[in-house]
Amino acid sequence: MQSRIKAFPWQELLLPLAAVVLALLIGSVLILYVGENPLTAYGILFRESLGSVRNIATTLQRATPLMFTGLAVAFAFRAGLFNIGAEGQLYLGAFAAVWVGISFNLPRIIHLPLAIIASMVGGALWASIAGFLKAKLGVHEVINTIMLNFIALFLTDWLVTGPFHGGSWVPETVRISPTAALSRIYPPTRLTTAVYLALVAALVVYIILWKTKRGYELRAVGLNPSAAEYGGINVPRNTIIAMAISGALAGLAGAEQILGLNNRFIVRFSSDLGFMGIAVGLLGKNHPAGVILAAVLFGALQTGSAAMDRLTAVPRELITVIQGLIIFFVAAEFLIRRILRLKEEA
Repeated sequence: MQSRIKAFPWQELLLPLAAVVLALLIGSVLILYVGENPLTAYGILFRESLGSVRNIATTLQRATPLMFTGLAVAFAFRAGLFNIGAEGQLYLGAFAAVWVGISFNLPRIIHLPLAIIASMVGGALWASIAGFLKAKLGVHEVINTIMLNFIALFLTDWLVTGPFHGGSWVPETVRISPTAALSRIYPPTRLTTAVYLALVAALVVYIILWKTKRGYELRAVGLNPSAAEYGGINVPRNTIIAMAISGALAGLAGAEQILGLNNRFIVRFSSDLGFMGIAVGLLGKNHPAGVILAAVLFGALQTGSAAMDRLTAVPRELITVIQGLIIFFVAAEFLIRRILRLKEEA
């Protein structure tokens, strides 16, 4: 088992890169269908997302929450868990952050870290429910995390439109205290210091998974729970721990949205960031470095799609199609390997 539990082999980058290339090629066919030149369209897309410091900052801003949710999904995957609940954990983490942001009057050096920690606690507690149900009652995490997503959405809807309503016609809370807000790095873009926090989170995830005894146990459980249990590893406890850490990472995505962008909780503020994290985790091969790169790619696609839509006849929805194709090709890895193995055996 020790030989199988290893760090990210860079050869594994080949499949995601091939998936991206294939998706772009198929996208080229669709671009030709609408009467545009694929080279021109893609040139605009990548120039507007990576062609200047301002564009890069915008891309990083869009990528930052995906880094958190991608890390959340990837961490759970490494422990053999399919966390579909990052969206709900994000909302609970965001509400915990906004509650701290509006309820206390503290110095910035205390207030901001406290709000960030609250977001992690909120996400971790919400994910721990799914972990407990999986570990103690055998309820599959896919089912209970999906259900918890809906509960989180409607619970925060009620909280924001009810006891924490800000008084305006918009379903939102009051603004957080400035001492709880993240700083902008490159105005007038909305990139905040949360991007540094995301990079630190990726490093911490790497250290936990590959440099600690706990990480070894978590990955062992992910590879083979029965063998791990036979080896003396407490599988239920590690299941709950893995879900809690995964939820804490998702909660940080909520903190980034609340403390860095909106500065208040707006009902249904997330544009499916939790679900996009699943795609980012898959494309990044469930490794922190891969997740960061995948998040930046998705951020670049989102940033450049608006310009491509504005300057050409190519609709921005094409980017959603390309993202879906990328995930399809990555998910088809098992089938491809299976076909190649059968050919070798023949």
